[in-house]
Amino acid sequence: MSEISHDTGSHAHDDTHHYVNYFLIFIALCICTGISVLFDVFKGGIPKSALVFGVMAVAVAKALFVMTYFMHLKFEGAWKFIILAPTAILAVGLMIALAPDMAMHYYTNDAPQVKWVGGEHAEEVAETEHSEHSEHQHEHGGH
Repeated sequence: MSEISHDTGSHAHDDTHHYVNYFLIFIALCICTGISVLFDVFKGGIPKSALVFGVMAVAVAKALFVMTYFMHLKFEGAWKFIILAPTAILAVGLMIALAPDMAMHYYTNDAPQVKWVGGEHAEEVAETEHSEHSEHQHEHGGH
């Protein structure tokens, strides 16, 4: 009779369980949220460029905490970057492709413009100013 050997030590599957202290991640996310609130409260005293940089840095830190620990990407192999590369290329390519449309104004503004006069806004300033300008030109013999 032949003996069947079951070698369990040489499998590619790794059964090690990684321990993550989710409470510490929760505290880190709470701190990041608190920093975001502080940026909002003190936004008047912070230069706009520093405010934008700070808010974006906190948002990136929060996203990295979530992706790294809650989505368990810390414990995955390097293949995750191969899968992510086409998505990142498409996302950057889409932003580059749409940049001219965002930077150029191809269309005229159809909405009436409002102007604040003495604490109240005067509706349809563009039409009012245009009609006053036309009347003024008509009175003085202009076209």
